[in-house]
Amino acid sequence: MSTSRVLAAVICLGLWGAPAWAEVINGTLKSIDVEGRTLELENAKGEATSYPLPDSAKFFMMAKAAKIDALEEGQSITVTTDKSGKVTVVRVKKASSQPRATAKAGGGGSKATGSGWAQYGGPNRDNRSTETGLLKSWPASGPEMVANGRGLGIGYSTVTFSDGKILTMGSRGDDEFVVCLDEKTLSEVWSAKIGRTRPDGMGGGPRGTPTIDGDRVYSLGANGDLACLKLADGAPLWSGNILQNFSAQNITWGISESPLIDGDKVIVTPGGQGAGLVALNKNSGKLIWKADIPGNPQTGYSSAIIVETGGMRQYVNFVHTGVVSVRADNGQFLWGNNASANGTANCSSPLEWDGNVFSASGYGTGGALVRLSGSRSGVTAALAYQTKNMKSHHGGMVIDGDYLYGTDEGVLKCLEIKSGNVMWQNRSVGKGAVVYADGQIILRSEEGPVALFEATPKSYVENGRFSPSNRGDRPAWPHPVVFDGKLYLRDQDSLAVYAVK
Repeated sequence: MSTSRVLAAVICLGLWGAPAWAEVINGTLKSIDVEGRTLELENAKGEATSYPLPDSAKFFMMAKAAKIDALEEGQSITVTTDKSGKVTVVRVKKASSQPRATAKAGGGGSKATGSGWAQYGGPNRDNRSTETGLLKSWPASGPEMVANGRGLGIGYSTVTFSDGKILTMGSRGDDEFVVCLDEKTLSEVWSAKIGRTRPDGMGGGPRGTPTIDGDRVYSLGANGDLACLKLADGAPLWSGNILQNFSAQNITWGISESPLIDGDKVIVTPGGQGAGLVALNKNSGKLIWKADIPGNPQTGYSSAIIVETGGMRQYVNFVHTGVVSVRADNGQFLWGNNASANGTANCSSPLEWDGNVFSASGYGTGGALVRLSGSRSGVTAALAYQTKNMKSHHGGMVIDGDYLYGTDEGVLKCLEIKSGNVMWQNRSVGKGAVVYADGQIILRSEEGPVALFEATPKSYVENGRFSPSNRGDRPAWPHPVVFDGKLYLRDQDSLAVYAVK
């Protein structure tokens, strides 16, 4: 049976309000010695750990009190330990594996916006958090880590939130999973298999992040497996492979897109013949329209955004040959521009600024601003400028007012958007991903270190930095997320949570 393990460091308040660390470990019961009071727990990688069971340990079977002899090999269990590592609770839960639904790709969705973080890039897909009242500076050791979960599986997916749940993705063995965690404890609520793991020299596993829309979750795996699941329990509603269904080829490092939900549509980018972007009905997975992009370019590594110009609603994404735009209502191609595209990998999603679009890529290329004008009948696009001063590889950028922040390869820069002029630059912690929150920006280096600096065009003002303790052996590419007063940092198999309020 496919297994999972989540190791969470959870803050529990004692009688005097002092924090007491606990660990919550999810996995499969490999063996149980009732007389010797020892169990062996196996994680998703097949690694086994033994846990002595003290007489004080409590046992629960499906939330009901039970005895140690209720434990059986093969059960999916959760083990909770105290600060010293002593087991306090063992819970037997239902198996998480579920049959997959089959349906041809083609669906849609409603835009997941608001004050939360239900989709990749935040409420408006612009890497901006709506959190306020956050710490203006960090202690020398960094913000307090309040939880640390492990066992998510490998991959570069970041996190989204809804209804007290955290959604992410990870590969466990040969399969890709959507993983749902309890927001407070980081214990696993459910996991759902959506496809096969895609091996990769840069690290296997999914790259995209689940999108939450109401009581549903939409995910897209590295092999193009698109799934719609119930948020409550991960039960499959429909699924399909966007590469197979739209005669498209996978890209060098695997599909990395996070689905966009807008109204009744799910928007994804297969990059197939006559199907550069597609709109699918979010309730059924049935095709609404296909966008025929000139040249039939392959998809890129970014995720689509919504842009409004003169009353024209459009979907904009960064494909292999450049930035492209299509009408939201029928998928008609509107415009394209290749000034910011490279021939290797276009990763950072475009950003909308004052009805215009800024995009940038790495590999020596840089960024470009495309000025848009139009009406409900059409949109015209003209290149305002191209700059070598924002070679954004994969960490995205963020706009605050009339200024853009991001890493130009290994150098953090602030640009005036309308002109492309560099306001300041600083090496900070190096190339990485950014998120804006409460007047400041958090930069997470691909090497691991994290910096906090002011969102101001005047100069680089750093207000803290630290090195997370959950570093893995792969680049720290998952984008940082600020939600509910906490900073979330996914790093392959683990998720670290820091109090920043």
